[in-house]
Amino acid sequence: MSSGFKKFLALWTGELISSIGGGLTSFGLGVYVFQKTGSAAGMALVTLLGFLPTLLLSVPAGVLADRYDRRLLMMIGDGCSGLGILYILIYMMNGGASLAQICIGVFISAVFSSLLEPSYRATITDILSKEEFSKASGLVSLAGSARYLFSPIIAGFLLGVSDISLLLIIDICTFFVTITATAIVRKGITAKVSEEKQSFGESLKEGWNAVHGDKGVFLLIMVSSAITMFMGILQILVEPMVLSFADAKTLGIAETLCACGMLSSGLFLGIIGIKRDYVKVLQISFFMAGIFMIGMSLFENIVPICIFGALFFAMLPLANNAMDYLARTNIPDELQGRAWGFIGFLSQIGYVVAYAVSGLAADGLGNLSGRGVGRGAAIMILISGILLAVTALTLLRLSAIKGLETKHVGNLLEE
Repeated sequence: MSSGFKKFLALWTGELISSIGGGLTSFGLGVYVFQKTGSAAGMALVTLLGFLPTLLLSVPAGVLADRYDRRLLMMIGDGCSGLGILYILIYMMNGGASLAQICIGVFISAVFSSLLEPSYRATITDILSKEEFSKASGLVSLAGSARYLFSPIIAGFLLGVSDISLLLIIDICTFFVTITATAIVRKGITAKVSEEKQSFGESLKEGWNAVHGDKGVFLLIMVSSAITMFMGILQILVEPMVLSFADAKTLGIAETLCACGMLSSGLFLGIIGIKRDYVKVLQISFFMAGIFMIGMSLFENIVPICIFGALFFAMLPLANNAMDYLARTNIPDELQGRAWGFIGFLSQIGYVVAYAVSGLAADGLGNLSGRGVGRGAAIMILISGILLAVTALTLLRLSAIKGLETKHVGNLLEE
């Protein structure tokens, strides 16, 4: 094992623990808001305000990642992000927080956490060889899946014996673990501070050109934006769908069982990795994810929902790994931070659309059908699954996207 991969594992461990803590807060706030309001729109609003700063600030955060110490930015982002959670905790411990107060706290946390992703992605490029990218991407997906795998069942149990305040306290503690891990890794890496005298605007332009200048990369990102919209609808609406016929503890167990699928494929990628046919893996995994979304929407029974959910989550690390590889290996190393800032912004616009409309649509469909918000959410998930499968079959067949893999092979042969 190389020294670079050991540094990556230390950094990854911190992110894994932080992901679990963030998942506790996310689950707890979702249940709290739904129980208070009985509306999917309220849950969607909290998620939207928590996500929007990350989206809007990802591009300038990418420029910062290329101009300043990436590890220092990660430490600042993690540390200050905890302030928003602390804000919510103070209200929770003094009689409960209103929807507006929760939205403010989540927004504050998201503003600072927006510094993390471009710096984290670029740091991986700093410390790993290209041969190690695939395994690292699998582990990154696994860390991201921890909020779905471990957090729900832990949160469901803790909510049964305590209240949401305990979840928030645990989340705040995880920030200190992440900062410590990043500080340890930072000692062994020379900060790549840019010596260029470029203006901020010029740096943004270079990042845009790195993404937009390659037709295949740009189309891949646009397709991913459409796909994230469909998946964002599932992310928002699965909780009100299940809570309409089950309690928070059952929801926590169900979400953890579903996320076991992500664990299995994440471990596969971490141990073996994908060696070739990245575009084909991307297409098949997204198509099957759409089919499994359809299956989840058809039942008001926790068992088939868990089965189809586990299969759905098993597809995500495969798709993320393939997409990450195709983009990363077609972007110059010196532009990685700026490029990933734009990639994060463009590919996740779909989430904003999903968060903005899915809750209101589910409430409306539930009232229209007369079967409540749970069935309204299921209808929206059904439609999204169909559209995801169709998108995978059509848009990912574009020659410019398929050419990304062969172009990278050609570059390796030239080297």
